[in-house]
Amino acid sequence: MSNNVNATSTGVDSLYWDRQKQAEEQKPRDELSQEDFFSLLTQQLSFQDPSKPADNDQMIAQMTSFTMAEGISKLNENFDSLAASMTSNSALQASTLIGKKALLESTTLEHGGDSLSKGSVIVQEPVQNLSVGIYDEAGALVNTLEFGEQSAGAVRFTWDGKNKDGETMPPGEYTIKAEGMIEGEYQTLPSATFRNIDSVNVNGANGIVINTKEGAVRLTDIAEIA
Repeated sequence: MSNNVNATSTGVDSLYWDRQKQAEEQKPRDELSQEDFFSLLTQQLSFQDPSKPADNDQMIAQMTSFTMAEGISKLNENFDSLAASMTSNSALQASTLIGKKALLESTTLEHGGDSLSKGSVIVQEPVQNLSVGIYDEAGALVNTLEFGEQSAGAVRFTWDGKNKDGETMPPGEYTIKAEGMIEGEYQTLPSATFRNIDSVNVNGANGIVINTKEGAVRLTDIAEIA
């Protein structure tokens, strides 16, 4: 008895899928293929009035328009494929940035213990008595790096992780403040430090975006990666 039930069920399933297949095959198509175009053209020629044959220029124009439309469609498909491939390559390249350091505008300096902490002061015009103060979490001055007179540009600095008495400071994040005298007045100057790249995103509008503790920033806005 169970065998008959299974056989009936199989027959119903087969009939169902056959109908599904027929329904899919009978769905109207929104696109006109090259075969459809030439079939219509042949029909048009077979029913034309012999006393008023179709204009050759008009026929050539129709064929040219169809060929151009088909070519543009294929070109768009190729561009879509190329864009997908480029996005995939960008994602692969972006993944190699994780764990590296990006030079970003920041007043936070990371001290890892053994390695030197590096950064830059952004000097937009000549400056005198340029200095970089390094402060701990409590706001106490740890050390001061002196650079004297500097011309416009990026002034690089390194900190060995020691205070003004030569004692090694514990690892962590420190605050820096760059100052200098410009036209007789002391001013606070922008600075940039290396921040760890925690993750990356590939965004169609913004390209590759990296994420650090400072926030998200586009790869094109990063001055340097180390």
